[in-house]
Amino acid sequence: MRFFVSLITVMVLLAAARQTDGAGSRVAAIMGKIDEMQEMVGDISVKVAITQNKVDQGIKLYESLYFRRDKTDQFLIIMTAPEHEKGNGYLREGDNFWMYRQNTRTFQHISRDESIMGTDAKAGDFEERKLVELYTPELDAAGSEIIAEETLGNKPVLRFSMVAKVNDVTYPRQVYWVQQDNFLPLKVQSYSSSGTLMQTAYFPRWTVIEGKYIPLQHIYIDEFEKGNKSIVELSGISLKALDPRIFTKGYLENLSK
Repeated sequence: MRFFVSLITVMVLLAAARQTDGAGSRVAAIMGKIDEMQEMVGDISVKVAITQNKVDQGIKLYESLYFRRDKTDQFLIIMTAPEHEKGNGYLREGDNFWMYRQNTRTFQHISRDESIMGTDAKAGDFEERKLVELYTPELDAAGSEIIAEETLGNKPVLRFSMVAKVNDVTYPRQVYWVQQDNFLPLKVQSYSSSGTLMQTAYFPRWTVIEGKYIPLQHIYIDEFEKGNKSIVELSGISLKALDPRIFTKGYLENLSK
């Protein structure tokens, strides 16, 4: 489940392109605007609470502090709950992902597919990757983009589809529902290469901080393992510039003491 891809990707929309000229691509314009606005996010620090409900495990609560710097594609996560995870952390330095364990005071190099915090989030979900480099608008049998005007709840939305043009993505196909007036995502469905619906995500609550639209709540429905659901809630959001020393092993070790 791509918790932090949603955190970084969907928070960047302000007012995506309204229309393109007849020769242009409406879907590609929206994807490009997402990438453009993502580059403007800069630094962010936030408290993240994840309530994960799995049929075979019950309800678990994970809490962390999350720091990210977009221009250097760095991030640091320090766990604050549950108790057995407190003090553990994750760090990206350059092309390296590190997992830190407080009880042994050791760092372990991990891959992009490594689970974060015992959740379904993966280390690779934190990378800054452009939608236009990963996906292309999906076309129907007639060669036209798949985009339509619909209503979601009581809100007019645009529904559009995109398919992966690279192999190393979690979901080869995604369908977005975005508000027509400001292009904020309200719903995203993610599909496997076989066409199986794997996950549905909802973004019901937003806020605006320093001109940036940020989703305060994400709801993820596991469509493959029925009954599993996760809710991500953000608080204490700051877009102030961060000290570069935050993104170091030494800082993570000191936080864990």
